[in-house]
Amino acid sequence: GYLRTCTGGAEVGEYLCQHPDVDEVHLTGSDRTYDAIVFGTSPEAVGRKKKNQPRLTKRVTAELGNVTPVIVVPGAWSEGDVLFHAENIATQVANNCGFNCLSGRVLVMPKKWRETPALLDAIRAKLAALPQRAAYYPGAEARYCQILAAHPEAQPAGPRRDGAIPYTLIPGIDPRDKEDPCFAAECFMPVLAQTTLPGSSAAEYLRNAVEFCNATLWGTLCANLIIHPRAAREIGRELEDAIADLRYGTVAVNQWVAMGYAWGSTSWGAYPGSEPSDIQSGTGAVHNTFLFDKPEKSVVYGPFRMWPKPPWFATHQGMSRVFSGATELESRPSLAKALAIGLMAFRG
Repeated sequence: GYLRTCTGGAEVGEYLCQHPDVDEVHLTGSDRTYDAIVFGTSPEAVGRKKKNQPRLTKRVTAELGNVTPVIVVPGAWSEGDVLFHAENIATQVANNCGFNCLSGRVLVMPKKWRETPALLDAIRAKLAALPQRAAYYPGAEARYCQILAAHPEAQPAGPRRDGAIPYTLIPGIDPRDKEDPCFAAECFMPVLAQTTLPGSSAAEYLRNAVEFCNATLWGTLCANLIIHPRAAREIGRELEDAIADLRYGTVAVNQWVAMGYAWGSTSWGAYPGSEPSDIQSGTGAVHNTFLFDKPEKSVVYGPFRMWPKPPWFATHQGMSRVFSGATELESRPSLAKALAIGLMAFRG
């Protein structure tokens, strides 16, 4: 008697949200879904939102979208480093065909770093080698056409075909253009925008990157930071200051921020402070199994390079078998299944 489930469309959701026996509402989706629930969809809804006067006065928490940055800090990278993180970044674009709130959306890179062209070339090559997936999310193809109209210089990694969106890189976007559609709204599709920022040192560049992400990119859900250990030592305390200054609910260092979502013990949600009239990535936190009352952010650290290849990488040859096995393990746990999964993951 503690849980009830039901299926349906907007009418069912409206009924449940307004039901007198429902005290609180939690949702995941877009900020438009939040606005429809909290302020309504009538002509009066616009006025209520401007005045910050919700129609639904119950407590509402929400985990919404984000323009997720991938900040690359300059350093002495080897060819292997470039290839590894090209796979890491390509995975963030390709996983679930980009239909994740934590997919990499904007690649932030240093303007004068010698590895910037090599990393971009490697990302293009990794994306081109991945099979296309169905663009199943409603409206995705229409939104992709809008992005191409705004950015004819976009570089698809494969041919366009019905029912699919090619993995696409949009290089060289002007970081001063806050109204660019790749910055101002979540491109919920497998598209990665790229921009470059100045900096006479890694520390100065990192400060510029933090300011750019906080002031220009829409949303506050999650951010990725990739930094070589030597560069981290050289920057020193300023690295921790940068992580603290990033106004995101989860920051991942050298890992895809999806790891912060997957752990469960870490909190997951928008950076605190959004008003209902400008909700962006939402309010409140989920997961958080340590039950912190008011979490500000979770920070996930990982090694700069990993071996064997992480099984969540889109380039992992046995990824589908690993995660099918993991699902079976959750259903009926056994030591033999755990060992088999480990072996499949190791083979990469």
